[in-house]
Amino acid sequence: MTPHPPGTFVSIASPHHLATQAGEEAFRAGGNAIDAAVTAAVVLNVVYPNNTALGGDLVALVRTPDGTLRCVNATGPAPAAQSLARLRERHGDELPTRGIDTVTVPGGVRGWASLRSFGARLEWAAQFTAAIRFAEEGVPVARSVAASLAEKHDVLLADPGCREVFASLAEGDLLRQPALARSLAELRTGGPGTLYGGPLGRRLVAGLAQRGSVMTIDDLAAFRPEVVEPLRGRFRDYEVLTSPPNTQGFMLLRALEEVRRLGDPGDLLGAGSGRLAAIFEHANAVRDLLLADPNFAKVDAADLITRVLDPAERPPGPGRAGGDTVGISAIDSDGYAVSLIQSVYNSFGSAVLEPSTGILMQNRGRSFSLDPLSPNVVEPGKRPRHTLMPVLVTQGAEVRWVSSTMGGHGQPQIHAQLLLRSMAGAAPREAVDAPRWIVGVQEGGDTNRTVYMEEDLPADTARSLLDHGFTAKPVPPHDEWLGHANLIRVAPDGRVEAASDPRADGSAAVIDG
Repeated sequence: MTPHPPGTFVSIASPHHLATQAGEEAFRAGGNAIDAAVTAAVVLNVVYPNNTALGGDLVALVRTPDGTLRCVNATGPAPAAQSLARLRERHGDELPTRGIDTVTVPGGVRGWASLRSFGARLEWAAQFTAAIRFAEEGVPVARSVAASLAEKHDVLLADPGCREVFASLAEGDLLRQPALARSLAELRTGGPGTLYGGPLGRRLVAGLAQRGSVMTIDDLAAFRPEVVEPLRGRFRDYEVLTSPPNTQGFMLLRALEEVRRLGDPGDLLGAGSGRLAAIFEHANAVRDLLLADPNFAKVDAADLITRVLDPAERPPGPGRAGGDTVGISAIDSDGYAVSLIQSVYNSFGSAVLEPSTGILMQNRGRSFSLDPLSPNVVEPGKRPRHTLMPVLVTQGAEVRWVSSTMGGHGQPQIHAQLLLRSMAGAAPREAVDAPRWIVGVQEGGDTNRTVYMEEDLPADTARSLLDHGFTAKPVPPHDEWLGHANLIRVAPDGRVEAASDPRADGSAAVIDG
């Protein structure tokens, strides 16, 4: 591939420095922002296994030099043999957090291929080189991974595959994944088809069947990502783009629209924070009550953005806790921009790792309802409602922000705080470093009015949240509960700044050709 001429650039930010470095190397090898993002995404499956894996999903926004904007929705459905009756017989009224029945068809690998179709310059095989090396030779266990390993120790020990790979590891120890390296090498040479209907997929479903999975090779072979128009909303002088249902992207547009209607609401990140939190509390309820796969249920994005719930309509109990995710932001001088989110949902997903392939499976199926009256009730071939939501912000023909974040159900709130802060003049580094809060359920014992507040929040922010009746749950500064954000800003004069969240293990770079 021809090197880039002088004056060209790519910027990339991710939650692990090795993934960012791999993205940089992809650019130096002649790639663009798509190549950088996909290469980083492949690496994250090796170095951040608590948050993402080959057995997970992907949602991305991509912008091409001609101004085309598309959403790649690579969220997988329930297997064709899955049923409400079967799950209710096995689990009662609610699915467990983890286990084989929470596994849905993984969409991420075909999501990479779909994203690449918008203009990747490097060969498919080139995007796997760094990840295979890291899986074979090993990488030091990152701080965030070590914290998840300690927290989920007993869960991981209960699964033979997880136990073999992750047992007894601590921060700084070498994490080697030889079976995963072989699977990545097979994908490098055989393409995504080797997983979706080919030999790799057959070994995966055979291993999962031994654990009681109803997923078949036909489920994998049938999967195709959806490529759709992004969800769009106006805010001030900008257009904000995100992913449509089955994802929760509407919540960001809903919140920004309510802010717009307030006129001059004051400092929503300071003394007005309680008002913004109340907006998101309502949005959480709309999501929990109405969001579902629009291919199976009547789901209208415009209605989700404007719907006002009566108190009696709101879900009576707390929503379900969110999950772990990785976000990648990338942009280049050719006009490509990518916000990419991929995930296994909760930390280490289903905690089912198929030993022969080294593939850890997501637990996205736990997002389904077992209530037959819910629009989000589980059905064969149906996608669960989804937390993943990439974000791009444009001004006229130019991209101004590329935003991506981990944070489960809190992702819309994190995006809102990042963008409001940056639109007020904060540089990306200042925006991602700043103290945050999130309202809603993050773990057992929380309620819909629990607000996670980093202890270094300004006093007027904390006071406003409490004055609006929220229950404080203090967490340390730069706590992972508040997400791993990656933000790139392109100023009107063309200056590019990027930042990766100190709550993660990442880095951000602007690389010249």
